[in-house]
Amino acid sequence: MSAGSVSKIDLVLSLKGKSQSGLELKRHLAPKTTGVIVRALPLEGNAHMMGSSIAFMDTALNTGGEKLRTRFKKGDVGFLASNGSIWFFLADTSQTKPMTLVGKITSNIEALSQVKPGDIFSLAQAGT
Repeated sequence: MSAGSVSKIDLVLSLKGKSQSGLELKRHLAPKTTGVIVRALPLEGNAHMMGSSIAFMDTALNTGGEKLRTRFKKGDVGFLASNGSIWFFLADTSQTKPMTLVGKITSNIEALSQVKPGDIFSLAQAGT
């Protein structure tokens, strides 16, 4: 966890063999969902692109939605409860499927636009 904060959890998102990005989960945005993600770390899943504005990873996480929304800003991290996927927004966008905002990408967001078929995302707590 970040020094001096119980609300922010620093993570590293790796695009296997290519790049790493910093990510911060914010517990106050969705306490239940954030807890489920943190307890499941490290996570690994297939990486996907949706157009040029969204990257996402498959997970086996199972939890309901919290404080659902459909509008996201560049750098936001969302959780789609219907299939357990974690979404990374590379541009401001509006979604048809409501999802839970869980955090923010803090560094190297540009690297996520390099996702290709067959790539793997891994998510782990920073410093481990």
